[in-house]
Amino acid sequence: MFDEKMMAKAKAEKDKFDDKTSEALAKRPEREKTFYTGSGDEINRLYTPVDNDGMDYSDEIGLPGQYPYTRGVQPTMYRGRLWTMRMYAGFATAQESNARYKYLVEQGSSGLSVAFDLPTQIGYDSDHQLSEGEVGKVGVAIDSLADMEVLFDGIPLDKVSTSMTINAPASVLLAMYIAVAEKQGVSPDKLRGTIQNDILKEYIARGTYIFPTEPSMRLITNIFEYCSKEVPKWNTISISGYHIREAGSTAAQEVGFTIADGIAYVDSAIKAGLNVDDFAPRLSFFFNAHNDLLEEVAKYRAARRLWAKIMKERFGAKNPKSMALKFHTQTGGSTLTAQQPDNNIVRVAIQTLAAVLGGTQSLHTNSRDEALALPTEDSVRTALRTQQIVAHESGVTNTVDPLAGSYYIEAKTNEIEEKAMEYISKIDDLGGAPKAIDMGYIQQEIMDAAYLYQREVEDNKRIVVGVNKFQIEEEPPKGLLRVDPSVGEMQKEKLRKLRASRDSQRVEKALSELRRACEGSTNVMPYILEAVRAYGTLGEICGVMRDVFGEYQQSVNL
Repeated sequence: MFDEKMMAKAKAEKDKFDDKTSEALAKRPEREKTFYTGSGDEINRLYTPVDNDGMDYSDEIGLPGQYPYTRGVQPTMYRGRLWTMRMYAGFATAQESNARYKYLVEQGSSGLSVAFDLPTQIGYDSDHQLSEGEVGKVGVAIDSLADMEVLFDGIPLDKVSTSMTINAPASVLLAMYIAVAEKQGVSPDKLRGTIQNDILKEYIARGTYIFPTEPSMRLITNIFEYCSKEVPKWNTISISGYHIREAGSTAAQEVGFTIADGIAYVDSAIKAGLNVDDFAPRLSFFFNAHNDLLEEVAKYRAARRLWAKIMKERFGAKNPKSMALKFHTQTGGSTLTAQQPDNNIVRVAIQTLAAVLGGTQSLHTNSRDEALALPTEDSVRTALRTQQIVAHESGVTNTVDPLAGSYYIEAKTNEIEEKAMEYISKIDDLGGAPKAIDMGYIQQEIMDAAYLYQREVEDNKRIVVGVNKFQIEEEPPKGLLRVDPSVGEMQKEKLRKLRASRDSQRVEKALSELRRACEGSTNVMPYILEAVRAYGTLGEICGVMRDVFGEYQQSVNL
């Protein structure tokens, strides 16, 4: 990026600066002996062209909307269109969640993001014994197409983009969404949105898995194939680093492990006979935003460049859209504190800036009270307003990749890419992400990073405002949102009425045909869709697949 003469001059000037600074430090030392990023990486006092020696501008930074997409996936980025403000919501019943979605749309949210309760996430109906006490707690309870119809009542599915945080039963919830659209008169080719559908990170960090690795990967590639023909605008997977970071990883681990998972999905789809350019343009990613603003910006830029290189060089992708890493961001839930919850508004604002300066395509901002309970309407509105203020008042959306060329940002982007690639190479040596997961390698790396972070907080080497410094006496929080415990009984009654009123023979026929499809090698999506249209329940459909595929048992040798 700099010629040899300029680089020699910059190095000489830096050496002089270091000598003079060393003299000054003898009289007035710095606050800390060594400074670190949020991930624990040492930070130099000053960054100059020397830290980017040998960097090729065209090959490594380039222009926005062009390979290697370091500066963004669109040539005009937010000058053309702002990111989708996709607030994550869902609790209790479909009726209550529907009201919250309508409220968010009225307040300016440009996309919906559905949170499902724990029984839904692991494929159980609300009347299953394992669902007791969990119905509607951490998301909305969806037992059948009837619930999905209520969830999106009055919301035109050809006008909104919907993201669904669902993994093991993603095929079933997607089928329900398609069936609701059909009832609205909206054809599948007009639907826009994303299903998370990332089972590998469930084995790594989150735990809402159902089926073993092989049938899970089959379900995912079946969705890729089906949607490439029937639902072409749908993002068929959101490969998630978010939960990997929430489990305690560093920024470089978040990038490395997430992209290793992405490689596994691409490998699986190609082995299933799909052409990379037929499905790769609909792959998307999901990253976290933590408090170290500059490290986070560099993380997103490194992830884009790394994915572009891998898709082009490793998988031979020809379509530019196959190489362009598109991602959703959520602000860091694990960074929020129950102490002095108003401080979380400031944290979320910093994280919002990081995501926007890093070039995100959509964003969910957490609410101030989420360390205590599900967010109230007032808290959700403040979180949404945070995005709107950054979008319309901060000025950071007026130029593309405004931090590009910063000596620190470019050096940090290179460093994160290199460290992430080291993790990917190690995982390749172990036989790929699924095998690395089964061996416990990825989990152990995250656990070690999380342990180190917690030790630093407890030893006051890392300051968390309001937790280990700047504490105050506080009264117990008031006005928190609580889910009515009667929600579980209401869902059970709805299920009883559904089973009594539906065409039982049609349901049994659909489930029987689904079983045969699962036992064979055909694409199961059309069979799941037929079972959904017949008002087969989530638990019944997943039950068939449990019978055929079995259940995953975590056996990590740490």
